This record gives sequence, C-alpha cells and structure tokens, in this order.
Amino acid sequence: MVLSACAGFLFLWICQAGAQSNAANNIRALTILTIRGAKDSVNTDTIPASWAMKMDNRTPQDIFIQKHARPVDESIFSKDSLGMIVDFKATDSVIYHVKSNMLYLYKDADVKDPDDDITANTIEYNRNNNQVRAYGNSDTSNEISGRPTILQKGSKSIMDTAVYNIKTQKGILKNTFYNEGEIFVKADIAKKVDSNSIFIKDARFTTCNLEPPHFDFHAWKMKMITGKLAVSGPAFPEFEGVPMPVIIPFGIYPLTRGRHSGLLPPTFEQNSSYGLGITGLGYYKVINDNWDVTTRANLYTYGGYLVTISPEYYKRYKYRGNLSFSYQYTKILNSGGVSEQEYQTGTTMHINWSHSMDSKAHPGVSFSANVDAGSTKFNTYLANNPYANFSNNLTSSITYAKNWDNGKYNLSLSATHNQNSNTHQINVQFPTLNFSTTTIYPFQKKESADNSKWYDNIGFSYNTTILNQLSFFDTAKNSFRSLLDTMQWGAQHSLPITLTLPALGPLIFTPSVSYAENWYSRKDTLSWDAERRKVDTTIMRGFYTARQMSFGVTMNTRIFGTVNFKNGGGIRHEVRPSIGFSYTPDMNSKNYKNVHVDTTEYEQRYSVYGIGNVVSAFGEGQSGAITFSLDNVLMMRTPNKNDTTGDPENKYKKFNLLDGFGLSTSYNLLADSLNWAPVAIYARTSLFNNKLSVNSNMTLDQYEYGSHGNRINKLLWSQGKIGTITNGTLSLSTSFSSKKTDDRPDSSRIEMDPNMPLDQQEEQLNYVRSNPGEFVDFNIPWNVQLSYAMGFNRQVNPDYSGFHKVFNSSLNMNGDFSLSPKWKAGGSLYYDVINHQVGMMTLFLSRDMHCWQMSINITPIGRYKSFSIILNPKSGILRDLKINRTRQFYQY
Repeated sequence: MVLSACAGFLFLWICQAGAQSNAANNIRALTILTIRGAKDSVNTDTIPASWAMKMDNRTPQDIFIQKHARPVDESIFSKDSLGMIVDFKATDSVIYHVKSNMLYLYKDADVKDPDDDITANTIEYNRNNNQVRAYGNSDTSNEISGRPTILQKGSKSIMDTAVYNIKTQKGILKNTFYNEGEIFVKADIAKKVDSNSIFIKDARFTTCNLEPPHFDFHAWKMKMITGKLAVSGPAFPEFEGVPMPVIIPFGIYPLTRGRHSGLLPPTFEQNSSYGLGITGLGYYKVINDNWDVTTRANLYTYGGYLVTISPEYYKRYKYRGNLSFSYQYTKILNSGGVSEQEYQTGTTMHINWSHSMDSKAHPGVSFSANVDAGSTKFNTYLANNPYANFSNNLTSSITYAKNWDNGKYNLSLSATHNQNSNTHQINVQFPTLNFSTTTIYPFQKKESADNSKWYDNIGFSYNTTILNQLSFFDTAKNSFRSLLDTMQWGAQHSLPITLTLPALGPLIFTPSVSYAENWYSRKDTLSWDAERRKVDTTIMRGFYTARQMSFGVTMNTRIFGTVNFKNGGGIRHEVRPSIGFSYTPDMNSKNYKNVHVDTTEYEQRYSVYGIGNVVSAFGEGQSGAITFSLDNVLMMRTPNKNDTTGDPENKYKKFNLLDGFGLSTSYNLLADSLNWAPVAIYARTSLFNNKLSVNSNMTLDQYEYGSHGNRINKLLWSQGKIGTITNGTLSLSTSFSSKKTDDRPDSSRIEMDPNMPLDQQEEQLNYVRSNPGEFVDFNIPWNVQLSYAMGFNRQVNPDYSGFHKVFNSSLNMNGDFSLSPKWKAGGSLYYDVINHQVGMMTLFLSRDMHCWQMSINITPIGRYKSFSIILNPKSGILRDLKINRTRQFYQY
C-alpha cells in the first residue's frame, strides 16, 4: 500500500527522454516543472549560485526555468516523456547534473503533484535507470530526522528508506509506518511488485495510534491491495507487546474507503432458556449512493432465532429515514415444571420506521414518520435487553402537513397507533385530519394607525378534527369484518372568538365567545337486565351531532410585595390572580339518561354519546361559573460575599424559594346542587442551588361521597373539614456530579473514523451515550441521579359499590463513579416501594485501555437476569471484534 502511494506521485514530473545523448530533450523536459527553490526568489533568466550544474559547455540561457508552469505542447518531448506539472522545493539546494542525469533535492525536500505529496531530507532521481531514492538524515545521537513521508488521498506513510523504479513500478521500502483513517500498519520490509500489489514481511496491523501500540496483529507475511483489502497468513494478537497464545490462521482486513458491502461478524453468548447463541451475524449491502441494507440474525441451539432486516436511505436536501423489520421465533426451555411440554414456543414480529423530510425540500410541506409496532410479546422475549423487556407501550405516528399564506392556514393528515402489552389492546387512528387557521382580525386595517379602534382587536380562528379509529385485542381471532365492526369515526369543530381590550391600569380584561360542534358515529343506550343482573348496551350507528356554546370574560393582574433586609438582601413575593366568569347554556341535557346499575335500583347518569365514541361528549345543564386561580412566585436575594468585580449585576445572589404555588377552582351559580368544583392545588420548587427539584399536586373535593362512590350535596366545610383528597402525586429528583476533567465536547473526545459521514458520527455518539457499559465517559469522575415518585388515586369500583384507593411509589437511581482514572463502575436501580420489590437492577464495571475497552454488565435481579463480559476495540472499524462472554436467565 505504501509503495502504491509512491506509484501515484513519485516524480511523474520527470520526463523520460528516449536517449541520454539528446541533451536538448533533457533540458526541455525541465520546462514543465514548477520550481520553488530554497529562497523562493529565482528569476526566470538566472540560475542561483548555489546550484552546481554541469551542462556540457552549455550556457545557463539554454535552460528555461519557469516559475509558474503552464500547459506545454507535449509534441516537443520524446514519446516516453510524462507531461505533468509538479511542484518541488528544498531548503538547502536543488541540483540537476546533466551529464549523469541525476537530480538531487537536499534538506526538507518536498515534491507535489495534483494528487500526492512526498517529503524527505534527501530525494535523488537517476534517469539512467529510472530509480528514485528518498531517505532521512541521522545526527550524532543516531536519531533519524526527515524520514520520507508520503501523503496520498487521505493516507500517510512514513519510512526510513524508499527505493523505487518509476518505470517498472517496483520498489523496496524499509521500516514503513502507514496510516489511513483508523488503520495503522507497520512493515519491516515492503516490496511492490506492480501498481496495486505490495508484499510485506513482518507486518503489524492495529487501530491504536500510539508507538508502540497497545495491541496489534502480528503477521509474518501480508499482501496488500491498494484501496481494497489486506490479507495475511498466520497471525497472533499482541497486547502491550505480549503475544497471546491464540493463532489466527489468516486475516482479512478491509481497506476500502467509504461505504462498502461486507460480512458482519457475530458474537457468542450462553442463555439458560435459549441455549448457546450466535448473535449479530449479518451482512451489510450497499445498493447505491442513497440506499443500503443491513441484515442480522441471532441463532440459538434450542431452535429459536431472530432475523432483522434494516434498510436505510438518505438523499441530501430531500429526506432521510430507516426501516427495521424483525421476525422472532422463540423456543424457550421450560424450567418451572408447570407445563407438560419441554419447550415454550411463539412467533412474534416487530417493525420500526423513522422518516424525516428536509424543510428546504418543499417549503410549507412536511412529512414525518415514527412507527414502533409489533407483537405484544416481542419485547418480552428479547434476549439480554432489560430496558426493552419492561417496555409495555408501543406508539406510532405518521404525519403529512401543509400550510399556506405564511402559516395562516394549516392542514395535517396523520395516522397514529398505540398498544399496551399488559391489556393487549391496540388502537389505530387513520386517517386523522386537522385543519386550523391562525387568529384572523377581520376589522383590522392592513396599514396600522395610531387611532385604532377597540373592535380592531376582535379575532377569530377555526379548528376542525376528523378522527377514525379501530380498536381490538391481539389475543382475539380478528377477521377483516370484525375489525370493520370496531371502526369508529367522529369530528370536532370549534370557532373561538377573542377580544383583547386595552389595559385598565394593572387589570387586563379578555372577553371570549366559543362555539363547538361534535359529530358522532354511534349512540349507546344502557338498560338494566334484572334476570342476568347486568347492564346491557344497545348500539345504534348513524350520523349524530351535538353543539355547545360558551361566553366568558377573564381578568388578570400581577401584585408585587417586597421585604428588604438590613444587609441589602430581601424577599420578593409575586401574586398572579385570575378571576373569570363564563356562561354555558344547556344544549345537551336531552342527550343524558338514567340507568339502574344494581339491584338496589341505584341510578347512574350517562350520555348516549359518551361511551363508545372517539369524540368526548359535552356536559349537561347550564352553567354560570365563576373561576378562580391563584399563582405565587417567591424569590430571594442575598449579598454576594465572593464578588470582587464590583459589577452591580454580581452584587447579589438571586434564587427562587418557590417556582410556583397555587390553586384553582370554580363555582357554578346556576347549578341546583354541587356548585363547587374540586380544588386543584400544585407546588413546584428547586432547592439547594437547583440540586433538588420538587413537584407536587393534588385534588381536593369539598363534598361528601356516598356508598356508591358518588358525590353528595353536603359540604365538608360545614363540618369543619377542609375536604377529601381524591388524588395526588409527589416527585423529587436530584443529580450530583463532579467537575469535568476535560471541557471538550464528546464528539472531540470519542475516537471516530474521520471519513464517516456526519449523520453516522451522530448515531455513534448516541450509541455511546445509550450504552454506558461499553463506552464509559471517564471525563466525569462520578455522577448520581436519584428520583422518587409517589401517588394515589381514588377509583370507583366496577360494580359501583363504592371506591378503592390505588397507591404507587417508586425509587429510581442510576450513576457511575471512577475507581481510578481508567476504571469506572456504575449501575441503575428501580425499586417498587409499595410491593417492596426490586423491579430492575443493572450494574457495570468498565476499564478504559486507550484503544480498547472492557465492560462487565450484570442484571442480577428481576425476571431477566444476565451477565456479560465484553472486551472490544473503541475503533469503529474493529467494533465487531469482541471477546464476549454472555449468559442470560429468563423466568416466566
């Protein structure tokens, strides 16, 4: 490979004459050279005194030295001459000896042609035998300086000596060091036999950029084909200069630049439920500049397998995307003894599609897709993937959107999907159409004027949504006809009208009018079946409509209060009250009915449109409600004792004691009972310099509840009680980390192939961040993230016999810390406080070895237990070269 670099550039600027006796041709051959001498000040009609030229009694005027070479008529040269313009220089001297046909470049010699560049301390060219010699210079300490260096199309070669015949394309290089991208090859002796093939004796192949490298593959013989591949005979790996007792019969090393097809090597693992496995075996195929396909397979000895086909496409300034389809046949060994069969089998599938369109491709138009769908049990049966094993929800969306008139009118057409692996229910909405307009001011003049009227601020907008939905369970045997029976459709239309009035001092009034209309595809009537003691549902399909109007006005303001301390600090309290009045006429009472729900003849109120439609039903009865909301922000400032700048901006430290605290409720003036709405209370803050985030909310109901879980028109306030908390949540989260040892971004610290496209570099960075056990960030000595969440909710019993409380409480923890500058340990934990059970726990231990990394991953608790030991290079080109030991245990 190194000698092939010589073939591309080594003195193509030397024009070979047909006969040495033709001195005129020898001289004319030099006219195509661009010469930059030691001082770069050569005149076109003189020869520097430092040049020692013997030209058989010819005068210097017989030689024309062209400072800036231009295209020359090649017909004036002999037929075997090469008419290529080449740039060369030397800081000491450039000597051409005409009689012996020798050219010498001394000290910092540099020769360039359009494709290549060679530098050396000394370069010699003998035109008698077409031989080129390049070598360095040794000083008194035997240190060699000015070694021949060759740069050719992104590759770099450094050697002690180069001897090369430019006519036969043969040559010998000694002690050569070659680099291309992430590849480093060191050869004791390299022999070039033609323009593309090189034979190497005593070769070392590595991706470590240190000298000596931390690891390499040592082969006695190797053949390299320029730009394609290298093939070696028996080789053995060495780590830290120590040979390993493993011999590789042969080696194939890809040298092709850019994207190229090839096999993807597998890794081996052991699983107590699946058997011995070969995972990741695949093939990468480049179809064209815009498409490629990756195919991988996992094979297990018990008979199970997983096949994944992942095409990826990309067209610059147009679109990009990727598709992944997986087919999984699971065959698990029964270990519980509850089944008569020896194996548990199943077939599952999964599809993932991501697509995005460049905004510049079609201005005003966008198309995106994010599809994640498949069989319910697919994630459950994935081996050695605890995060996917506990993922119960799959969602998808495909959206096409277009806008007109600078975004004034917007249209979108979308398809969505969601499924839950616990309930086995799948909902598919297609198509969903939405059309909306921004606020339009019909009375506002095109040219603004200072004397605008109040009605100029009257604005309205329009929004409509049409939905279609299929709902089914994947455990049922669904036919096409049965799926059509579950199809539902509906539409929502709204026309809000707003008016922004000028502020009256600190008060801002905002009146509004809204009209809404819903379309339904079915009407449901409930009836009590006394014989079977259950509620029956009668469905009537057709086209049904319901309407609703509302009128309202809202007043907002801000109130400030400040308490100053003697030291210059203080507390500032900001109150943001909002009071509104809204009126909603009774337009939907006719759509509500009563039904007996038990043998006690207890009646439940329901809407005929509120059971099986995709569009929610309007409420019944008229409403004249007064709404209240109150938000508070509490801030504090203290003197900054550490400030020495004198800048007024740094004189005080400012922080929030409360980021937000408030409540909201309403009172219906026109209701005959249950006038008060439940009170919603919330609080949020950050403590200890934003180290601890606290969020909480709850709902407080002022009324009593009956035995059936229904509200009774009896205020608890009259009994001296505040109310009943019906639901609430509290979450705390914090994170701690030490100071970074290196402020450079991740992209500059993580070793990547410089020839890799930017999108693939970003994908590699995302892979690193999502797999901390394999690529640990040693830049941060330690970091810890903690979060705790608790909550409860009162739910009505299915038989309306009352209600029950559902509690949840969980603790999440993850982090890592450096045991030493090269060792790092960490993990993550999910703990269910209510059930006193660890849901998932993962641990890892990683060792950074410069160009290699070792990772130990353990999942000791839960349904999916596993451990793995992986030793792999950091280099992208050798990522699949892993020393892997993996075992997994599955409990069902």
